[in-house]
Amino acid sequence: MEFQRATLLDCGKAEGTVVVIDVLRAFSTAAYAFAAGVDQIRLVSSVEEALELRRQTPGALVMGEVKGLPVPGFDFSNSPPQFDGLDLSGRLLIQRTTSGTQGAVRSRRAEHLLASSFANAAATVRAIQRLSPSRVTFVITGRRWGGWGDEDAACADYLESLLRGQPADLQPLLERVRNSPPGRQFTDPAQPDYPPEDLEYCLAVDRFDFAMPVERAGQALFMHARKK
Repeated sequence: MEFQRATLLDCGKAEGTVVVIDVLRAFSTAAYAFAAGVDQIRLVSSVEEALELRRQTPGALVMGEVKGLPVPGFDFSNSPPQFDGLDLSGRLLIQRTTSGTQGAVRSRRAEHLLASSFANAAATVRAIQRLSPSRVTFVITGRRWGGWGDEDAACADYLESLLRGQPADLQPLLERVRNSPPGRQFTDPAQPDYPPEDLEYCLAVDRFDFAMPVERAGQALFMHARKK
């Protein structure tokens, strides 16, 4: 199995099996939403699209952020703990984020598309193994011009180690997330929109035993929680 890396700039060229990673916080938050009973999550690229789809879809809810901050009019922000204790059984969520959903929307040439974070890493690996691809591309959505999204690259390193059948030392990988520029925001008292609790939820490795495959229905992208 061959492994490649891509970013938001070039993931549109990736073919075969593509894994879009957003640890802080889009696909961690999505995993907690599925654990609260959400049936499916529609991934979109813009705030306007998300709000219009909610208007057109009775019972749908919208979650996400713009540049990490809550969006006026959205039902949920980009925070995993907000789903604690909720029963959203059967509900459709529409998700728009600055990095994670953009990676999924832009990966148009993928034959098999999955979303992942540390929260469901081992389940993602099992899903990839069932596909038995010759090549896997990890999309590091946190990468920005002038810097590497080490929080997502650390998760990609973990996934790759598991796929190679090699032991992975988790502690250094999680420290990379904590010490990344996005990770440090969660310990900065001056940034209340990045609570420390969110970081701990995002670092709960293999909290969930489902993969999150993304499937196309025409131009729409729907993500599901799938154990098999």
